[in-house]
Amino acid sequence: MAKEKINFEDEQVRSDYRHTTAHIMAQAVKKLWPDAKLAIGPSIENGFYYDFDMEHKLTDQDLLKIQKEMKKIIQANYPMERFELPREEAIAFMAEKGEDYKVELIEDLPEDEVISFYRQGDFVDLCAGPHMKSTGQIKAVKLQSVAGAYWRGDSDRKMLQRIYGTCFPSQQELDEYLAKLEEAKKRDHRKLGKEMDLFMLAEEGPGFPFFLPKGMVIRNELINYWKELHRQRGYEEIMTPLILNEQLWRTSGHWDHYKDNMYFTKIDDEDYAIKPMNCPGSILTFKRKLWSYRELPVRYAELGQCHRHELSGALHGLMRVRTFVQDDAHIFMLPEQTKEEVVKVIKLYDDLYKLFGLTYHIELSTRPEDSMGTKEEWDAAETALKEAIETIDVPYVINEGDGAFYGPKLDFHLEDSLGRTWQCGTIQLDMQMPQRFDVNYIGPDGEKHRPLMIHRAAFGSVERFIGILIEHFAGKFPLWLAPVHVRLMTVTEKFADYSDRIAESFKAAGLRAESDVRNEKIGYKIREARNERIPYLCVIGEKEETAGTLTVRNTRTGEEVEMKPEELQEFLLEEIRTKAKVRSFEENK
Repeated sequence: MAKEKINFEDEQVRSDYRHTTAHIMAQAVKKLWPDAKLAIGPSIENGFYYDFDMEHKLTDQDLLKIQKEMKKIIQANYPMERFELPREEAIAFMAEKGEDYKVELIEDLPEDEVISFYRQGDFVDLCAGPHMKSTGQIKAVKLQSVAGAYWRGDSDRKMLQRIYGTCFPSQQELDEYLAKLEEAKKRDHRKLGKEMDLFMLAEEGPGFPFFLPKGMVIRNELINYWKELHRQRGYEEIMTPLILNEQLWRTSGHWDHYKDNMYFTKIDDEDYAIKPMNCPGSILTFKRKLWSYRELPVRYAELGQCHRHELSGALHGLMRVRTFVQDDAHIFMLPEQTKEEVVKVIKLYDDLYKLFGLTYHIELSTRPEDSMGTKEEWDAAETALKEAIETIDVPYVINEGDGAFYGPKLDFHLEDSLGRTWQCGTIQLDMQMPQRFDVNYIGPDGEKHRPLMIHRAAFGSVERFIGILIEHFAGKFPLWLAPVHVRLMTVTEKFADYSDRIAESFKAAGLRAESDVRNEKIGYKIREARNERIPYLCVIGEKEETAGTLTVRNTRTGEEVEMKPEELQEFLLEEIRTKAKVRSFEENK
């Protein structure tokens, strides 16, 4: 009989597979440490975990023991048998096994909830399911780490031990996934940021990154490109205050929906807030005068510094910070302009992401539980976004209930060179804030009318986008973004004058060039430059000085050629001008 193929592309199948593996791990732990108490063990993105209350302190060696025991359970091919019990019997059944956490879970279930269990061999666990048919369907497993986790996420409850793992239908798929994880560790933006001297994080400011000179080069190049892109597309740049009166945030709705993430201060005995978002300031800027319908749409772009209170445990390099620059824009428009404006924003994003070699998919996030406004307004806004995205025939998926509190949105999830996704760009359609701030324009009938508003950000945050690019390119940036374009390195100090003279001519032409004339071995200089991911390295010795040339290495392609300084200068300037991802010397022939 042919083995049933597991469709791991199916989201439900993946979840069932991972959840079943969590149960297998729990059975293995109970076999090795019978006194361990079971808490919860769900499937998660890329794997699963299970929480245990046990006296034994788990180690990496223990994970290997558990994996070995799991292999036996898999080979036994136990069927996953579901059964139900009445509420009181279920409580007594778990209490008899000493599973206090399971008893608590059952007691907290609604009275009419079906209480189900799954049995595999001599192991039984409380679970709603579903699961795979048998333990033997699980093929490749890797337990990855142990961490602490409070019961039910409550810091006042007991700290449990959480084992994380992952699993795949084949060893090859597991090996490929683990290889990607290793590559991701090498590309970690915190590691590369330190090696390349781009930014730093200090205990004196957790969540408040410091950008260093070379990091500022990348930042400024990104921002200059962003400004030019928006200027070409009819945006006007503004800057709004960092601190605004508390009443503004009450009017905007942020006070009711977002205040736990905001920072506050007092000025002249009045309450003020440090802005977590730029939109209320942009609205005040638009509202300074009464506009004619003929003047709409108005597109305001702002690189606004925002502050949001993130829990210390959630902070992560540049990816999750407490202060960041959001590359915001707000479009005030006539209702009939909605589709055209959304399409224009999507096309802008497409140009931006393609430049960096980032593919993307789009999610339409609909009305959340804590939304403002009527259902009719939300239905109209969601329909407008659907029509816009369908106009340009871009595939999308619906993300139910994940819209902003003031309107539905399109989220752009970028895929990097390792296949990981990052939510960056967003387009949010807002019918609420123009009402709350009483924003109007004069229509063709001479009467006041309410404009619609789009909130949108392409990078999402400049800091996070830089972190993504560091990992996407593994620090090997396209030349136009690289902190240093070219480094000249002398074999001995004897050739310092020649090296310095060329470096100065390169700088005068607009290149970021450095001359390394230290009395160090050339091999050491080259290794150091490669660690800094400098795109072009030039070695200068007697041969080069005599011939008036440079031995040039392209560190991204591995090519090495001999060139005249003026030839290299022209080659580099053309690569910068075209914003090429990488350029071969072959193209110059």
